[in-house]
Amino acid sequence: MKFTLTKTLAAAGFMALSMTASAPAASACGTIRIGDLDWGSAKLHTAIAKIILEKGYGCKTEITTGSTNPIMAALYAQKIDVVMEMWTGNIQEQVNKAIKKGTIRLVGVNTPQSGQGFYVDATTSKKYHLKSVQDMLKPEIAMLFKDPLEPSKGRMTSCISGWTCYTVNQVKHHSYGLDKYYTNYDPGSAGALDAAIKGAFKKKKPIFTYYWEPTALMGQVDLVKLEEPAYNKKDWEVISKLVEEIKEKGIESMRKVKAVAYNGMPLDVGINTQLDKSEPEVVKFLSKYTIPLAMVNKLLAYYKTEADGEADVTAAYFLKTDKTWESWVPADVAAKVKAGL
Repeated sequence: MKFTLTKTLAAAGFMALSMTASAPAASACGTIRIGDLDWGSAKLHTAIAKIILEKGYGCKTEITTGSTNPIMAALYAQKIDVVMEMWTGNIQEQVNKAIKKGTIRLVGVNTPQSGQGFYVDATTSKKYHLKSVQDMLKPEIAMLFKDPLEPSKGRMTSCISGWTCYTVNQVKHHSYGLDKYYTNYDPGSAGALDAAIKGAFKKKKPIFTYYWEPTALMGQVDLVKLEEPAYNKKDWEVISKLVEEIKEKGIESMRKVKAVAYNGMPLDVGINTQLDKSEPEVVKFLSKYTIPLAMVNKLLAYYKTEADGEADVTAAYFLKTDKTWESWVPADVAAKVKAGL
């Protein structure tokens, strides 16, 4: 799994910092290590936080980029300080263990709503009356989505294998009986997942896929979410425990459970608990950080189009054009951020 580290200050930056060590803006904050995940909304939140921390609080930042599993493992081990977008409901079991151990804490909600599940393009859904997961359990329906790598089955384009939702989807496939008819296909990257969906729409071909929001893509294509048994905490905890068992012991641990829909959960900001003592003002900012779902979708559309996929450009645009963020920080910090832009 690719796990890269980006240092945000070169040697010249360190020299400049040492020359002004007595200035409050330079000495007020140390280095904040942020775990950046490999999809658009997470990158956007990381970029916004980075600008505010650097320009407003005088922090240095180190950005570590990777998929869910290595990034969260680094947070649990206190090797990074902050993850700006945690899909806690997907990894509840391991998050609970880390909270109980005292290594991490959830400090805020970056987006109050989210959604994820299995989707079919609207044209195919309407033509073949595909409204629920149960409607997909027919060989003739599966062949509408034929997998070119395994032609005897259909393909559901799934999560990336480094994301916990990939294993969740494996459990769901097995429990619903979808694995008899479909592969749980790993597209390899978030970009490839988007490309597969966009490509199907461009060619007017059926597609069966996992997806989520907030994303820009949801505003660009017409996907119908398939109905599943309603989420409930008890059954989801069973799924989560099985997912962790499969990660630890392998796919041989797979067994059928009662599958239910993903929870429409808030997305959390999580911190290494050492940050409470070392940077309490930063923690206060992170606890107030929140952007409504509609605004996140709007920003992600800008990120994909106007900003040409540059999260830093999108973050600067948000900070320049929206005043939401000013309530997260003291007035003097907000002034410094504006001056820094």
